[in-house]
Order: sequence, then C-alpha cells, then structure tokens
Amino acid sequence: MTIAAVTPTWTDEVFMALPQDGHQYELVDGEVIDRGNSGMAHGYVACLLTIQLGGYIQVQKLGAICDSSTAFTLKSGNKRSPDFSFIHRDRLQGLRHPPRGFFQGAPDLAVEILSPGNTVEEIHSKIVEYFDNGTQIVWIIHPDEKYVLVYHGTEPDLFLRSDDRLDGEDLIPGFSMAIADLFEPWDF
Repeated sequence: MTIAAVTPTWTDEVFMALPQDGHQYELVDGEVIDRGNSGMAHGYVACLLTIQLGGYIQVQKLGAICDSSTAFTLKSGNKRSPDFSFIHRDRLQGLRHPPRGFFQGAPDLAVEILSPGNTVEEIHSKIVEYFDNGTQIVWIIHPDEKYVLVYHGTEPDLFLRSDDRLDGEDLIPGFSMAIADLFEPWDF
C-alpha cells in the first residue's frame, strides 16, 4: 500500500507555526525555503535602515515598516519576506493595527540585503514577483561590494556607490541618505 505525502495547506497560522529557530522562511511554489541566518553584517545594515529610513517613515506617518520576519502573501500564494519593507499608508486605510497574519500583497518598497548564500536567480525571482504584485521600488544592497541597485521594474535603474545618496523618491518624499552611511567603518 502506498501512502501519499500530505502537503499542508499553508495558511498564515500553519506558516507561522514553523520552528522558531532563528531562521527565516519563505514559501515559494508550495515549498518552504529555509533562508537560514544571514550574519552580522546583514543584520547591521538592516538595523541602520530601520533607524534612518524607518525612523523617517514613522515621524512623517507615511505608513508601516516591517523587518525580515514579515511575510507578504502574493497572488501566487508565495510568502516572501524582504529584509526591510514599507507599505504606504494609503494601502493601510481602515486598519488600526497590523494584521496578526501576513499582509496580502507586496510591499511598496522591498529591500533585499545580499548575503553570501543568495544567488542571482533567487534575487531576480523575488524582484520579478515583487513587481508583479504591485511593488513600486526595490533596493538591492550589497554590503561586501558597498553598492545599492535601485529597481522600478525587473531591470536595475540606478547603481549607487558610497559617494551617492539613496532617495525615497515620490514614495517616501523628502527622505535621503548617504550610501556611505550603510557601509561606514566602525570607529570605537
């Protein structure tokens, strides 16, 4: 007698019940992908973004920010988790608090901070899926090479180095940050 493997129905509750082992998970084409741990450099850049960009967004009351533990349920059923994300307040009308489950749809800004384990194919797949689901801007940050790629579609529009500035454009008006701030050596 053959017993067929049971594929779970990936509700928010089932997905959130995955092991709390410090790893980040995404659901891609029905398969749970363990994104593992990313290392301190990755986490440090994410925290700098949270402080500078997230602080600006909060003070200006532009919308909600989320970290990499937040999955976004996309049209395909995939649950993607950018390293940093922003949802504009216009898309949050009627909500008084964040949903207990995952946000339905993509963030307006998705930021991916490259880790040693990331592949070009994986990152490109995420970028395509983000834009297919309504994302307006994607930033790809490369901590080792000290650059940022800015996307408004599936091809990069801007290649920013340390002497450039990262701009919030029309999505996050008035925000500007020196790229060098993301990669500044410690002096303590």
